[in-house]
Amino acid sequence: MHSIAVHDVAELGGSSSVLARQKRDHVELDQLLEQVQRSTDDEQDKVLMKIWRLVFRHAYAEETVLWPAMRAAVPDGDALTSRVEQEHQEINELAAALDSAPSSPPRQELIERLVTLLRQDVRDEEDVLLPRLGEAMSTQQLRRLGRTWEIVRRTAPTRPHPAVSRRPPGNIVAALPLAVIDHARDGLDSAARRSTGTTRAAAGQVSRALAGAAARIERLGLLRVGEDASTRTRRT
Repeated sequence: MHSIAVHDVAELGGSSSVLARQKRDHVELDQLLEQVQRSTDDEQDKVLMKIWRLVFRHAYAEETVLWPAMRAAVPDGDALTSRVEQEHQEINELAAALDSAPSSPPRQELIERLVTLLRQDVRDEEDVLLPRLGEAMSTQQLRRLGRTWEIVRRTAPTRPHPAVSRRPPGNIVAALPLAVIDHARDGLDSAARRSTGTTRAAAGQVSRALAGAAARIERLGLLRVGEDASTRTRRT
């Protein structure tokens, strides 16, 4: 199979196939990346939140459902998925750095690096990993995998968590507490942008407190079980 980018939905196994679902997310991501490069200030923050909600749920579903299936179905699946997991790790680290970056050139440099890396990740998945998965599985298997992937994606964390393992079982254990915190932060940050004065300050303060709680949770040793050492780059 050639790159999934050149195949239509029917050729990818239908709309419920994991290949078609992946491609839909990638198309949406490409549009958001163009927006974030054109936007500034509050508008850029809004677009970044949309990117986080798309990217980190998508990647979590890959890491807990899709890549384990690929490692089981494809002889060199471990080497192939390790490369993408390394990209996911760097994306998590860049996004976490952006959360604390000032509105200055370093922030824009981080965004440009993030955009480049996300586009590279899409190319690696669409041109290499997903075609190999498509060759190794039947249409029915791809559809079953797609349904499981979607269920996991809908309940996944929506923020960067660079200290969590990129592989099961650590990332599976991390999902519930981190997803609850992330969704709460999403609501608080949205409320802060719509508000002014003390309301905005209070929402921001609570969101930062929840971010600190998430950082403590994700560093629990249990959440690193199953980790591939190659993804541990700058973590402490």
